Amino acid sequence: MPPNPKLILAGASDPGRVRHNNEDALHVDAERGIFLVVDGIGGQAAGEKAAEIAVGRVRARLERQTGTAEQRVREAIAMANNEILREARGNPEWQGMACVLTVAVLENGSAVVGHVGDSRLYQIRRGEIRKITHDHSPVGEREDNHEISEAEAMRHPRRNEVFRDVGSEEHAPDDADFIEVHRIPFDPDSALLLCSDGLSDQVASLEIRQAVERNAGNPEAAVRELIDAANAAGGKDNVTVVLVEGEGFTAQRSAPQSRGGDSVMARALWFAGGLALAAAAAWFSRGMWVAKPVVVKPQVLVVGTGTAYPNIAAGLAAAHAGDTVEVSPGEYKEQVRLASGVTLRSQVPREAVLRAAPMGGGAAVIADNIKGARFSGFRILAAKDLPIPTGILLDNSRVEVDDVEVEGANIGVEIRGSSSPVLRANSVHDCLGEGVLILGASQAWISHNDIRRNKGAGLAARDGARPALLQNVFEKNAVDPPELMAEAKEQNLFLDVPAPSVRRPAVKK
Repeated sequence: MPPNPKLILAGASDPGRVRHNNEDALHVDAERGIFLVVDGIGGQAAGEKAAEIAVGRVRARLERQTGTAEQRVREAIAMANNEILREARGNPEWQGMACVLTVAVLENGSAVVGHVGDSRLYQIRRGEIRKITHDHSPVGEREDNHEISEAEAMRHPRRNEVFRDVGSEEHAPDDADFIEVHRIPFDPDSALLLCSDGLSDQVASLEIRQAVERNAGNPEAAVRELIDAANAAGGKDNVTVVLVEGEGFTAQRSAPQSRGGDSVMARALWFAGGLALAAAAAWFSRGMWVAKPVVVKPQVLVVGTGTAYPNIAAGLAAAHAGDTVEVSPGEYKEQVRLASGVTLRSQVPREAVLRAAPMGGGAAVIADNIKGARFSGFRILAAKDLPIPTGILLDNSRVEVDDVEVEGANIGVEIRGSSSPVLRANSVHDCLGEGVLILGASQAWISHNDIRRNKGAGLAARDGARPALLQNVFEKNAVDPPELMAEAKEQNLFLDVPAPSVRRPAVKK
């Protein structure tokens, strides 16, 4: 690969304001066009050791320039992964160590990006910032799918969890669902920014872009400003930033055109004005032969004290398919019945709390023959004086339930019938019976849930139920059906069952 003499770049790492040690690492090689950010997992010496191994192995393979850049990136990350695993198995003090990383290799006007975890690579060009990598985490996946906003993801209580990492299990370079690889153009007027989540969890992408553009041509100042911004926002994690600018990268400016361009612009505006007049005439005559369309826009209906809807039932009653009912923080003593096509969500995750024992018993939340609804971000909390027989009851309904906590109910979530609801990224714990009970021919999708300390089975599937189970965590529940555990153990984590080969989702620091 030819050298890259026209790049200007900088990189730095900072422990932040909370942590005493720095488990992040970086590597910058402008001559070979190799840029790497690593975020260690495992705490103190283990996380630092994992990051150290990753830098060494990735660097060694990428400097040996045989094969395509894509092949080298895959092999480099796989080598780092297997070396971290080998070292952890041989040293008890390093057990459980791993890392996440993002690497970029520049060659021939493009960048080959390799990525595992929730570190990030952004591309900045012409006043825009684009996130190239995808976050391999429950929260990041929801953000990438536009289910939650960037701001909601940044303050989410589970944002430090990842379901892909480097070092927790053996991998080959081409293993599915391991290394994410992209090749993107790298033009002289663009910049690439690699960072650990210590930056992206504290500083929004708009602020990142503005800081880079404000310091265009001085990447060292931009890197320092971004680290300072992350620390000013709390500095809750280590912060690592690498910024690579092409020779033509400059801040976007809104200055007026030069005089030489004024006449061209004037002619363009005159021509556009003529077209606009013609279009306007056609539009006004249109009313003589085409009926005006009726447009119904989705609404956000806010529930809470001082709003038009003092309780959840009132908000749902006024909602139509496509609408969102957003519930302000507080306790709500009412039974909730979901509506087809309507999203019901907590304005702040886990701060809208359902506490009441439903009148005459039953479930706190009910979906009965409901399609296309979503229930998100709530906390359902039972107590001795406020018992809840069932936290969530889904009966013949296609409903998505995500980021919900159910605590202390007799049954956390009960699914009946043959439909296939989705339970994702929920916490079901300390229930008096089953955490999740599935009755009937349902093929529910159960992924990335935390199911602990339920006196019944963590998850029980009966009467022909065949749930799909992926990356859930089970701990201190009653004994699950052996046949279900046997099928699920390769894709889920049973903390009570010794199984070295089972994939263990990582919680970062």
